[in-house]
Amino acid sequence: MTNSNEDQPTGEDLKNDYAHQAPDKVVEPDEALKEIAIDQLPNSIKDALKKTGWDSLTPVQAKSLPYQLDRIDLMVQARTGSGKTGAFVLPMLEKLNPKLNRTQALVLVPTRELASQVEREAKTIFEGSGLRVLSVYGGVGYGRQKDKLEEGAHLVVGTPGRILDHLMRRTFSLNDLRTLVFDEADRMLSIGFYPDMQQVKSYLPRRPVSTYMFSATFPEHVLRLSKEFMHNPQLLSLSSKNVHVTQIEHAYYEVPAMGRERQLMRVLEMENPTSAIIFCNTKANVNFVTAVLNNFGFNAGEISSDLSQNKRETILGDLRSGKIKFLVATDIAGRGIDVPDLSHVILYEPPEDKESYIHRAGRTGRAGSSGIAISLVDVIQKLELQRIATTYNINFDCRTLPDDKEVLATINERLTTILEAQYRTKTILEKERISRYKDLVHQLADDDEQCILVGMLMDELYQNSLHARPPQPPSENQGGGNRPRSNQPQHGGRPRNQSGGQSRGRKPQSGNSGGKRRY
Repeated sequence: MTNSNEDQPTGEDLKNDYAHQAPDKVVEPDEALKEIAIDQLPNSIKDALKKTGWDSLTPVQAKSLPYQLDRIDLMVQARTGSGKTGAFVLPMLEKLNPKLNRTQALVLVPTRELASQVEREAKTIFEGSGLRVLSVYGGVGYGRQKDKLEEGAHLVVGTPGRILDHLMRRTFSLNDLRTLVFDEADRMLSIGFYPDMQQVKSYLPRRPVSTYMFSATFPEHVLRLSKEFMHNPQLLSLSSKNVHVTQIEHAYYEVPAMGRERQLMRVLEMENPTSAIIFCNTKANVNFVTAVLNNFGFNAGEISSDLSQNKRETILGDLRSGKIKFLVATDIAGRGIDVPDLSHVILYEPPEDKESYIHRAGRTGRAGSSGIAISLVDVIQKLELQRIATTYNINFDCRTLPDDKEVLATINERLTTILEAQYRTKTILEKERISRYKDLVHQLADDDEQCILVGMLMDELYQNSLHARPPQPPSENQGGGNRPRSNQPQHGGRPRNQSGGQSRGRKPQSGNSGGKRRY
């Protein structure tokens, strides 16, 4: 955890981070609130903007601030670099009380890097306001985080697992919480944080809490998550209005002509899709990619044109149930496939005709949800992708292939999440048994040759994690998709009341309150 001012960005740094962003086209709710200008903002926010040197708001900030200032639950579809951190931190200047030395805002994030980034930006925005911020995350000791939490932080930013650990240890309380933010909700679910998020919910106070969800995509499982934590949320979507596949994010990686399958493995390890269809142009490539996936440790099935209908239905059933995570298919075999929870479509190679791209990408982003279509292209194939972009007015996001260090960091974060979650479920007796091996672990880790034995255990745990989907919010046919927020405490936590306070609807109600909820 970093609290030094040396790592804290200046206002000009944050301004420059967003300066390159072209104005986004925003799809707003049917009954949208009017976009806000700087001169209409409360003085606390205007003062912060002056100190940071921001002379304008990004689209996501200008569009989302009115909802947050009015305490209306909001889902925002926005990419990294759009200014979304400022979008949810700036309103806290108006909503948090610096004189109350309690945690009043909680931001849940998927990784320690993002936790530190949000902490640094919040410190810059909060400068001179008396508000304090702290980030907490797994993979490091509890001592310093515990001390800082006990000193008091108005805003706590952290990964769900470590937040839950501190709540269970009663290091801090959410009784005075006013604002709850999910940042990169899709990534939190892909990492496997859903069980931890469920348990954190039981510690929320027994009254309404303004809740905001920011995510690059809103696939079906993220929409189900919103139903568990939010009440009648509005949705802002920053995306192009001209794309034929409107609910889908389009991206590509430029890969070498040789060794494409290795790059596919890296992309899958970084993305960790809930489930995905991987499209190839030939049956030979379908067979090859399926074999590579299974040999690597992923569980994959394949569909080709010569497959019997019964076998095809069996494999599709395995994909829908989560028995397999990946389906490899050709265009012909892939027509008509409908998998509600499909988060990703991967194009191992571009289609041979432009129209097929729309059919491929359209396998995700179904029934009002959103998804992501990722293409792997070499230098020559990128030209074909550009023709597809021109024909269908699609804005492709060019992504940089992750290197070994980035992939390993992602794997380590996921392993830490799995291990800490498993340890939380252990009984006191089991934890005592586990503690007997601390000296042996230190001994093995200190020896360059023997430490590979620990690595063997880590690899076994990681390989097992590749076979199953990350835990997800249940669907309606599983009996939990639209259930009300729980009012039963778990793990000694305080339940959240479903009926306290005024109810929020699609638009402000008339009357003395003016539809604004100030609590």
